[in-house]
Amino acid sequence: MSERLIFHIDVNSAYLSWTAAEQLKQGSSLDLRTIPSIIGGDMASRRGVVLAKSGPAKTYGIITGEPVAHALQKCPNLHLESPDHRLYSQYSRRLMDLLISFCPSIEQVSIDECYMDFTENKHCYKNPRDAAVQIKDTVKESLGFTVNIGISTNKLLAKMASDFQKPDKVHTLFPEEIPEKMWPLPVRELFMVGKASAAALAKLEICTIGDLAHIDPQILEQHMKSHGRLIWKFANGVDDSPVNTQESELKCVGNSTTLARNAQTAAEAKKTLHSLCRQVSSRLQNYGQYAGMVSTEIRYASFVRVSHQMQLPSSTFDEQILCHHACLLFDELWNGEPVRLLGVHTSKLTDEPQPVQLNLFDLPKTQKEQKAQQAAKALQDKYGKNIIRKGF
Repeated sequence: MSERLIFHIDVNSAYLSWTAAEQLKQGSSLDLRTIPSIIGGDMASRRGVVLAKSGPAKTYGIITGEPVAHALQKCPNLHLESPDHRLYSQYSRRLMDLLISFCPSIEQVSIDECYMDFTENKHCYKNPRDAAVQIKDTVKESLGFTVNIGISTNKLLAKMASDFQKPDKVHTLFPEEIPEKMWPLPVRELFMVGKASAAALAKLEICTIGDLAHIDPQILEQHMKSHGRLIWKFANGVDDSPVNTQESELKCVGNSTTLARNAQTAAEAKKTLHSLCRQVSSRLQNYGQYAGMVSTEIRYASFVRVSHQMQLPSSTFDEQILCHHACLLFDELWNGEPVRLLGVHTSKLTDEPQPVQLNLFDLPKTQKEQKAQQAAKALQDKYGKNIIRKGF
């Protein structure tokens, strides 16, 4: 049985990031993440608590959960924004929809974080870090905010990893990395160790996660009952809990990329579109899905974003068909300006091809051709992309 591969994805300062992203989208020239700012309360009343803070605000010693009045004492020029929970729900939904397009095995545990069971998808990428970086960068370019992604073999270690250095980072914490990366940390940083538990552990002279991992668990049970045994397991990286994906539903599959240098010509852009369609086609086949709709996204060097979609003649995962229509959409959209980002997304997914009206000039692939394409892809996944090539 293949070893599990779990990602934990956490939005960096979610409420503030989502507010900043929306304001920039609406034309604001100020990014709240670059100045001392918080979400919570309002300037008039100076009431409420800090729900989220920017990096610059953190340098003033401002912490999440403290009264807004205290935060203003620490930084009189602090910028305040009132919370907008409807906006946060919208951004959370957009994030989950995008993540599901990479991997449908997702458990959302809060408005701004989720677990992803990437076990069945890892063969599509060179290594787990490459996959996580692509997901992270796609979120940033497509949605305008950053996430941290932790990678491991279980949910606990993946979550611990995502809490390492922020923002916009990918970290691993595999079992063999526990002694170096986790055990030196203060015990308070272990998941499920709160203020009261940390105080109880301090009385036992347990200061680090490593101290906790090496103590006799029976001693912990005597002082902390079953919770002592639980956190001892966590300190040793033990967690068998599954990623609960019952509510996840694949709605779209897509990919986007920021170009190393701006595309100046249609030919340059379409070369990238072809590469994106190849990846999207591969993922559709991995999920056993056929797409009935394709869309092309362009973000210009000026950061203006445009997109358009069109119905496909028949549902498909065929790379060439997807590329043909993505390029048609590009031709409709492109205004001749340099292109910074390109994206291809598919939707209206089904698990079997829909019946189509045949004609003499545009015949869809037969079932035999589709099966041959799937067999070729399986060989490429197992032995490498160059094992099979088209004849000329």
